Amino acid sequence: MDSDKIIIEPVVTEKTNIMRESHRYVFKVNPRANKLEIVKAMNDLFDVHPLKCNIVNVSRKPKRVRYKLGYTATWKKAIVTLPSNETIPIFEGA
Repeated sequence: MDSDKIIIEPVVTEKTNIMRESHRYVFKVNPRANKLEIVKAMNDLFDVHPLKCNIVNVSRKPKRVRYKLGYTATWKKAIVTLPSNETIPIFEGA
């Protein structure tokens, strides 16, 4: 699988902004990707060397649109921990 197809998009919320201070970055990833593929994709795309990668499968949640009941989509989240001397430039505004 290609590196650009493994990492889909960064997750930017208040909680993930706080996590960035401790060098932990959160990404939405391909549901079929494993930890080793995610670490390799981070190395290829951002030229960083992750120390650790945690994966969370985010389950669907019920949502209502007017009178119909529906669900949000399920997705996979990766929390990547970097060494203290490395950062990802897209989060730093560079």
